Amino acid sequence: MQFNKKFYSNEQLLALYRGMLKPRMIEEKMLILLRQGQVSKWFSGMGQEAISVGATMALNKDEYILPLHRNLGVWTCREMPFAKLFSQWQGKANGYSKGRERSFHFGTNEHHIVGMISHLGAMLGVADGIALSHKIRKEEKISLVFSGDGGASEGDFHEALNTAAVWELPVIFLIENNGYGLSTPSNEQFRCKNFIDKGIGYGMQAIKIDGNNILEVYDTVRNLAISMRTNPRPVLLECITFRMRGHEEASGTKYVPQELFDEWGKKDPISNYETFLKEQNILTDAMIAEYRAEFKKEIDEGVETVQAEPDIIPSTAIEMADVYAPVEEKEVSTFGNLQQVTVKPQSEKTSKKRLVDAISDGLRQSMEKHDNLVLMGQDIGAYGGVFKITQGFLEQFGNDRVRNTPLCESAILGAGYGLSIKGMKAMVEMQFADFVSVGFNQIVNNLAKSYYRWGQHSDVVVRMPTGAGVGAGPFHSQSNEAWFFHVPGLKIVYPSTPSDAKGLLAASFSDPNPVMFFEHKALYRAVDLEEEVYDDYYEIAIGKARVVKEGSEVSIITYGAGVHWASKHCAEAGIDADIIDLRTLLPWDKDAVEASVRKTGKAFILHEDTLTGGIGAEIAAHISQHCFKYLDAPVMRSGSLDSPVPFNVELEQNFLPKERFKQELNELLNF
Repeated sequence: MQFNKKFYSNEQLLALYRGMLKPRMIEEKMLILLRQGQVSKWFSGMGQEAISVGATMALNKDEYILPLHRNLGVWTCREMPFAKLFSQWQGKANGYSKGRERSFHFGTNEHHIVGMISHLGAMLGVADGIALSHKIRKEEKISLVFSGDGGASEGDFHEALNTAAVWELPVIFLIENNGYGLSTPSNEQFRCKNFIDKGIGYGMQAIKIDGNNILEVYDTVRNLAISMRTNPRPVLLECITFRMRGHEEASGTKYVPQELFDEWGKKDPISNYETFLKEQNILTDAMIAEYRAEFKKEIDEGVETVQAEPDIIPSTAIEMADVYAPVEEKEVSTFGNLQQVTVKPQSEKTSKKRLVDAISDGLRQSMEKHDNLVLMGQDIGAYGGVFKITQGFLEQFGNDRVRNTPLCESAILGAGYGLSIKGMKAMVEMQFADFVSVGFNQIVNNLAKSYYRWGQHSDVVVRMPTGAGVGAGPFHSQSNEAWFFHVPGLKIVYPSTPSDAKGLLAASFSDPNPVMFFEHKALYRAVDLEEEVYDDYYEIAIGKARVVKEGSEVSIITYGAGVHWASKHCAEAGIDADIIDLRTLLPWDKDAVEASVRKTGKAFILHEDTLTGGIGAEIAAHISQHCFKYLDAPVMRSGSLDSPVPFNVELEQNFLPKERFKQELNELLNF
C-alpha cells in the first residue's frame, strides 16, 4: 500500500490515525462484550475504518453524512461521546432513540448524521433532499451518503442517483465495495466489473479508489467536496475494501474463502498506515501506547457508566406522546359555513370554486405563507400538473420551489424527508394515488417513524389524486387510504368539499407531521359541488369531523365521495340522518362519531374503498365496543366490491357502493 502525504501536516496525519484507532478499539471491546452476553448484536466494520474516517474528516462538521451499519468511524469522528453511543447500543433511555432503535438506526442533528433504516438504499434519496436544501439556499455545502455494493442493486440507488444527476445536486454517493452482500458474493449480485462504470449512464463523475488507504480516501473526498461546494454536482465514489468479519457476528464467515482473508489481512488500513507513519518518524510506539490508554479509559468508563444505568421502565403515555411531533394548539371556532376553523380568513369575501380550484388556491397561499416550502412532482412545472392544480406556479415561485421530477417516486419522497431534516417543508404530488406503491417504503418507514425514532419530524405533505368514477381502470382509480391507516406517525386527510379542501390543505402544511392528503378526482371539476369559498388564507383543524346534516334516525359516517352519495340519497328519500364527514381519517374524530351514535342509536359506515380491510371496519369495531349500550341495531358498513377497479363504466358503477348502499341503509332503518 502506497501512501502519499502530500502537503498534509503531521498533526493532520496523526489525527487520521487516531480517527481509525478509536473505532477499532471500540469494536474490539464490543466483541468481548458480545461473547460475554453483554451486547446482543454487532455489525463489524473492522478493516473498513479508512473509508468512514477519511470521508468524515474530509468534510466540514456541519455537512450531513448518512452512514450504514459498519461506519462507526463516522460517529466517533463527529466526536460523539462513547457513553452516549453505548447507551444507544444497549437500548437505554439515555441513548439517542430512548431505547426504540438499535445500533446505528438513528440520527442526530447536533452532529449532522442521519442513520440508516434496515431497508437498504432508502437513505440515498434523503441525501438528495439535504443537498437540494443546500443548493436552494446557496449554502455551499454537500451531503455524503454510504451504500454497500449489495444495496446498490436496490431501485432506490438508481432513483437517487438519477434525481441527483438531473438536478445537479452536491451529493457524494460512496459505495463500499467489500465483495459481499451478507453471504452473497459480487458475481451473484451484479454483472458490472466496477460501479464507476455506471457513472456514464447517470451523466456524473465516477471515481474508484483504494478504500483501505486512509490518505487516498481523505484526499479524494476533501478535494471533491471543495469543488462540489462551488460547482454543485453529484459524484459516484467507489471504495474498494473487504469485510473482515461477518455481515453481523452471528452470521459468521464460513462462506468466505480463507485466501481472501489472508490477502486482505495484509491490507489492513490501520496497521499499514501505522507502519508508514513510523517510517516517516511521525508516530512512535510511545505515542501509540498513549493513544490506546486514552481511548481504553474512555471506553471502559463509558461501559461502566452505561451498565450502571437503570433499565427502561415503559411508559405508555411517553411512547404515545412521541408518535407525532407536537402541533401548536389552536382554538377551534365556526366561521360562516366553516366548522372547526383554527385560522380564520381575514375577510368574508368569497368566490365560486370547484374542488380543484380550492386546492390550487390553498396550495398557492401556502407557498406564499411558507417561503421554505418546495413542491415536487411529475409534470407540475410548466405543464401545471396533469390536473392543472399547479398551473402558473412556476412563473410565480420559480423552479427552485416548483420542481418537475423524474419518475422516481421513492427518491422524491426521500428528498422530501431530507428537506425536512434541513428545516424546510415539502409537498410531493403523486400523479395518481395508485403510483404511491413504488414509494411505500419511504412513507411508512422513513416519514412515519422518524419522530418516534430520533425526534426528527417529517414536514412532508403527499398529495394523492384518488378514487374511481372516471373510467380510468385498475391502476388510476384505487382508493388506497387504508394502506396508510395502519401506520402510526402518519396523518390522513380526505376532504369532500372545496371549502374543506382549502382549509385542510393549508393546515397540513402548518403541521410538522407527514400528511397523506387525498383528493377525489371525480370531485375535482364536479360543477354541482361548486361552492362559495373564502378567498383569504384559512386553516381547518386536522382530526375534526364535520356535521354535514343533523338528524335522529341514523348516523351515517363517511368521507370523500360518500358524503355526496349519502346527502343526495337522504334528501331524495326523506331520511332524517345525522351525516358525519370524517374529513381526517388518521387520527379520526371518535368523539364526533360517538356523540352521533349515542343520539341516533343506529350507525352506518360508507366508503368508496373496498369493503374488506377498509377504514369502516375499524370504526365499526370502535362503535361496537364503546357505544354498544346505545345501539338499537347492528353496525352496518357499505363499500366497493372486493375486486380491482374495472375500466368499463357499467362495471365500474357496479363496483362502487352507490346503489348497494341505499338498500343496505334501508335494511338498517327497518331493523
